[in-house]
Amino acid sequence: MRINGKIQGLTPNIRVNDKKGLTMKLSAIRNKSTLILVGTLVSASMMACSPQNEASQSTNTEMANTESKEISLVYPTTKKGEVIDTYFETAIADPYRWLEDDRSSETESWVVKQNAVTQSYLANIPYREKIAGVVRDLLDYERISAPFTEGDYTYFYKNDGLQDQSIVYRQKEGEEIEVFIDPNKFSEDGTVSLGGLSFSDNGSIAAYQTSTGGSDWREIYFLDTNSIQLLDDKLINVKFSDMSWYKNEGIYYSSYDKPEGSELSELTDQHKLYYHKIGTEQAKNSKIFGHSDDEKHRYIGGQVSEDNRYLVVTAQKSTSGNRAYLKDLERPDSAWKTIKESIDSDVYLLSNDGSSLYLVTNENAPNSKIVTVDASNPGMENWKDLIPETENVLSPSTAGGFIFAEYMVDAISKVYQYSLDGKQVRTIKLPAIGSSGSFGGKNDIKRTYYTFSNYVTPTTIYSFDIESGESSLYNKPASSFDGSQFVSKQVFYSSKDGTKIPMIITHHKDTKLNGDNPTILYAYGGFNISLTPSFKSTVAAWLELGGVYAVPNIRGGGEYGKAWHQAGTQLQKQNVFDDFIAAAEYLTDNQYTNSSKLAIRGGSNGGLLVGAVMTQRPDLAAVALPAVGVLDMLRYHTFTAGAGWAYDYGTSEQSNQMFEYLKGYSPVHNVKAGVEYPATMITTADHDDRVVPAHSFKFAAVLQEFQQGSNPTLIRIETDAGHGAGTPISKTIEQYADVYGFTLYNMGVKSL
Repeated sequence: MRINGKIQGLTPNIRVNDKKGLTMKLSAIRNKSTLILVGTLVSASMMACSPQNEASQSTNTEMANTESKEISLVYPTTKKGEVIDTYFETAIADPYRWLEDDRSSETESWVVKQNAVTQSYLANIPYREKIAGVVRDLLDYERISAPFTEGDYTYFYKNDGLQDQSIVYRQKEGEEIEVFIDPNKFSEDGTVSLGGLSFSDNGSIAAYQTSTGGSDWREIYFLDTNSIQLLDDKLINVKFSDMSWYKNEGIYYSSYDKPEGSELSELTDQHKLYYHKIGTEQAKNSKIFGHSDDEKHRYIGGQVSEDNRYLVVTAQKSTSGNRAYLKDLERPDSAWKTIKESIDSDVYLLSNDGSSLYLVTNENAPNSKIVTVDASNPGMENWKDLIPETENVLSPSTAGGFIFAEYMVDAISKVYQYSLDGKQVRTIKLPAIGSSGSFGGKNDIKRTYYTFSNYVTPTTIYSFDIESGESSLYNKPASSFDGSQFVSKQVFYSSKDGTKIPMIITHHKDTKLNGDNPTILYAYGGFNISLTPSFKSTVAAWLELGGVYAVPNIRGGGEYGKAWHQAGTQLQKQNVFDDFIAAAEYLTDNQYTNSSKLAIRGGSNGGLLVGAVMTQRPDLAAVALPAVGVLDMLRYHTFTAGAGWAYDYGTSEQSNQMFEYLKGYSPVHNVKAGVEYPATMITTADHDDRVVPAHSFKFAAVLQEFQQGSNPTLIRIETDAGHGAGTPISKTIEQYADVYGFTLYNMGVKSL
């Protein structure tokens, strides 16, 4: 899901449309905002969620489609309790409630036994190591990020190929490249990752976050960039936070009060904004916003304007809609000014030119627009349209004193350059159909960089002259994947209610549409998150194994703005499942695959999607792969940040109607005895403190109890890992070898 517009979860190939608070788009790297690691990620999106045919003659491996040897399974005994909850006079049994205590010795023992069964099963798949080799080979190439300048240095991220974490390098003009931060040295096993990096005004101090085991709880360290030595300052128990510098003096950051207990499931609900002045203890940090028990906000962000004049604070109760307030930092004793008090829409600061503020909002503009207002009186009644709403979703950034307006046209990027007076300067010609990123930087730069990719084009970086509009190739990765041998096309299909849904289908160019191709159908469908075409080596591995990979842009996402998002929320959530089911039917009706060769996959909110669809339509696919899913819809809001997802889901306490609706599709509550469900491998992590593993534990337990027939029901529980961000490359290779091996084996593929 999304906090302050930032992706908080495990969704690959995502885009946030209505970014809020101090968070810029991942690609829109700005002076004050946190720099997000570019490169190898993961199933990496939101506060809840994540992320490929019969082989052709030209593929590297050939699938033999014969009946696989059945592997016998004996599941661990999962005890049942007698917990009963009452919702609006309806009694609901929750026999596996004890699994919510994810730190108990009893749960730990259950995890060990379940993993033993899963690994025993996977060990019998004859080509698992071969798949690991394909994934490893496709990951083994140098990947770098677009460069950015801070102080006297140009910085960039680079991964040589199989390094667990990308390294931050830097170079001063005329000098050699040197290592600045190497996250691989944070821990021996690569499970401590770099979560964000932000520089002070003159680049003399860098603040960076670390995450241990994929946890959302972070620590912030400070580096003297001249000596590359750590300062004594250290901030702990930081969560869902950017780092926005004020001059060279300190940072604004956000967090919750750390729960007293150790269980991942403990609720955190009141976010707070602090200011840390360099050289002071954390206990003495100033409390800026969010400390009133009368008005709790689950997500709060603070952004300092590039000229250090203004602080803009955004406050949200859920993952959509925010309030916004302005503080004049040149007048510390001045009162806060209200930019927007309503939480029915979103707004965030894009940039400023003196007292002129440039805001991005979807207020009365579901596809977003840019407005201007003077900081002396920034209320909504004074906003003036600068770049009005269009029929396509806007996602802007700034660099060199210009606005770069990126639009999604059926989930595909179109980019235009505007001057600050709202006049269009040019249309930027992109290399092909796909997704662009970046076009970000400080106001004084002359050159920016942008990325381009699609499902068959590894992320390529281009240099862009802001004044002339000329693009030139900066870096083309040397991936072993030959995209010219594959096709990626967009189709439109009708959902149950007639709504047209776009879907991109990718496969080898020689694939025969004979209805018998191993196919993965992947989607997300929530939190205004958009799935746009981008390259992932792990998806490329599925394609090289001869698979078809299909991604529909279903409702609940942000591909067509706020209206598209809302069409998949609360009492409209069934639209999301219907869109996904219709995508599967399109693939079978058009001879890409059949139900015995189809796998459905999704992570976080997408894990909910898979869980709901497999329980509603167990005949739809041969394999189900719900990852870190939100699966207990009656209790999701009682864990960690779950209550903040109510905008999308509603809660079981909201009304009897909402309770009945949630109960009607909640995966944990809709597994029925005597039904043959698809071969299922649930994946989660023992340190996931966003979508707590209890969701997956309970779903696995009830599936193992009621599954009819011989299809396996397994749960793969990653240890010392979280929701997906910062996953080491070594673990990524293992995960995909297991997922793809399980998938192909249960499609009847005997050998590769």
